[in-house]
Amino acid sequence: MTTLDNRPNTALLVLDVQNGVVEGTYQRDAVLANVGRLLDRARRGGTPVVWMQHSDDERLVRGSDSWQFVPELARDETEHLVEKRYADAFEQTTLEDVLAGLRVGRVFVAGAQTDECIRSTLHGAVVRGYDATLVSDAHTTEDLSEWGAPAPELVIAHTNLYWSNHAAPGRTAGTVETADVDFGAPA
Repeated sequence: MTTLDNRPNTALLVLDVQNGVVEGTYQRDAVLANVGRLLDRARRGGTPVVWMQHSDDERLVRGSDSWQFVPELARDETEHLVEKRYADAFEQTTLEDVLAGLRVGRVFVAGAQTDECIRSTLHGAVVRGYDATLVSDAHTTEDLSEWGAPAPELVIAHTNLYWSNHAAPGRTAGTVETADVDFGAPA
């Protein structure tokens, strides 16, 4: 259970589902459909949704088309938006303040990219005292094998494998498929 005091709530963190991030990613459409299912379930059950939106000075310039969220997923204006410039969504952002205000101690993580922002944010959450669950079929990455990385399906499989066995004192981690996500029960 979370090591954060008085944080009984759960939130869904949706990372970087932006045009310039998910364009050409592995199983893009299936992953976005699963993120959409998670959004529907969270909204119906009253689970807070927090959107992360990455920007940089080259590929994801704030306000550009590549910086915009994909048209398949619409952010409700009542849902929190956290702008970020680093892989870990907690680094120099308002995410911790948002989660504290919502009394969240447990997060489910979905979006992109597996080998950068997803991994960094999962680790950032656990280090900061949160319980962190990766939705195993709701994250994706691009093919970086040209630069020596494994194929994207292997990056995703490896991340699911090691996060399913991750542990830290007083905190839980793990993976779950979209169909089995229960925002109300501890992971």
